[in-house]
Amino acid sequence: MQIGVETAKAVDQRRVFVVDEDEITRAALQFMLHDEIETHELATPEEAYEKGVEWLKPDVVLLGVSFLKARGTELIGELGARFPGVRILIVTDKSDETIAVEAMKAGAHGAVVKPLTLEGVRKKVDTILGRGGAAPLVQLSMVK
Repeated sequence: MQIGVETAKAVDQRRVFVVDEDEITRAALQFMLHDEIETHELATPEEAYEKGVEWLKPDVVLLGVSFLKARGTELIGELGARFPGVRILIVTDKSDETIAVEAMKAGAHGAVVKPLTLEGVRKKVDTILGRGGAAPLVQLSMVK
């Protein structure tokens, strides 16, 4: 079933990995996104690394905050090293926003705060990908 899908987005060649320990959260995010973008749900970062072979690298990783609680914000750098150019969004409860902020300081690109809504999740992913009218995100480096 496709809910409010724009054709241009449905044929987009980019992909999202949803990496969360919580099976319900993974399934909900996959359901919300799969009509507009290729979406894969994975239980661990290691599953993502295995799936992310050369031809299947993600453009966005939606990472459950529980992994940051267990492994620390170093995981953000590890994901970036494994998937160069990937955008990372932290999926978090309001009570864990402090950890999400620390992850953003470590290089994550934003957060998706529960409760999850179809419109909110799609808008956040569209924004992070620079599509749907949102200005493209450009990584700037400092020039000396």
